[in-house]
Amino acid sequence: MVRTSRIGVGPAIKGLPRIIRHPRILAKLVTLQAEKRLFSLRYPKTNGRAGRIRQASFRITDLCNLRCHTCGQWGESGFLHGLDLKRLKEREVKPARYLEIFKDLIRHRHQPLVYFWGGEPMLYDGLLDLIEEATRLGMPVSIATNGTRVAAAAERLVEAPLFLLQVSLDGPTAEIHNRARPSVGGGNNFKDVQNAFKAVSEARRRSRSGLPFLVSLTTISQANLEHLVDIYEAFRDQVDLFVFYLSWWIDAERAQAHEEDFLGRFGFVPNKHRGWIGGWKSADHRRLDEQLRSLVARSRRLKATPVTILPSILGEDNLKAYYTDHACRFGFDRCISIYQAVEVNSNGDVSPCRDYHDFVVGNIKNATITNLWNSIPYQNFRRSLSDQGLMPGCSRCCGLMGY
Repeated sequence: MVRTSRIGVGPAIKGLPRIIRHPRILAKLVTLQAEKRLFSLRYPKTNGRAGRIRQASFRITDLCNLRCHTCGQWGESGFLHGLDLKRLKEREVKPARYLEIFKDLIRHRHQPLVYFWGGEPMLYDGLLDLIEEATRLGMPVSIATNGTRVAAAAERLVEAPLFLLQVSLDGPTAEIHNRARPSVGGGNNFKDVQNAFKAVSEARRRSRSGLPFLVSLTTISQANLEHLVDIYEAFRDQVDLFVFYLSWWIDAERAQAHEEDFLGRFGFVPNKHRGWIGGWKSADHRRLDEQLRSLVARSRRLKATPVTILPSILGEDNLKAYYTDHACRFGFDRCISIYQAVEVNSNGDVSPCRDYHDFVVGNIKNATITNLWNSIPYQNFRRSLSDQGLMPGCSRCCGLMGY
């Protein structure tokens, strides 16, 4: 059986009372997980064609007001460094085109979950309109944000209703969080996070809809390794779920191997993967294991806020392998996301791969997602990974280990 990321039984049970009031969303989540579990039966071998689109993921803007050290876009070696901000903004897809894309998905009976991220998605003008329209069309929406502008938009997010609000949280205090996620203008992003959770919680309480589901996203790094339990304790009454990422990364040796492999398959050299080469990775594997086990133990209490670790790896030796041996995949040997989720970049480019989106199959400015989903280039990419196996860069990719 193919190993996939999944929400554990505990978090699922604890989250059920909030989600069960929205049966259409619950049905989509169950279908998504069922297809992931049955992936090997459905695709024992592949001609590259995929079925229904289960998630439409829009990296809606490249712009961001933070320079987080663990980010492959604007971080230490991020692939967006040196690019003109005005040009990045000008090439974004307009809201009107997204609305046309949404309606086309519905006409072709896909009706996926919609996921907005960035950059910082709340910096995209018109995002709230898109959330409301996608939701009205029956496509539940989630966003991943650093908390910027969320408090001011709380009422509209709850009224839509937004399905899932994921907010990055890398420290229990302003000092630790802001050091890991520094602001371009020297602002206090930790305060934005606090205000976001407070405003949305209060608006949700008034509406009694139960949505959005509030999730904190913590990327584990040297900056917060000693404070994971502290993050849990500081915010356990403010969120519905904690997600702790072991972080996505690649080293120089595997980056070179990835380029050679990619060139042999597709005829050109990629570059996006090099944004994820960095020195932020955990080095104290014993201490990290202690912190993670403590989080799991605390979350098992009956009324405690649940915790998910992505990828789900525990044990000092396993964690050491995760951070020092990029070739070790822990059973994640097939990419499921390329058969279920479509990835759209801020300029409209459609790519099978979320983190390393060098391979482009087309652009939604002059095509639709449904035109491209089973196009020849898309099929060729899927077939390559099926016939030749994963590429060297895949081993620490969100699409492989976090989807």
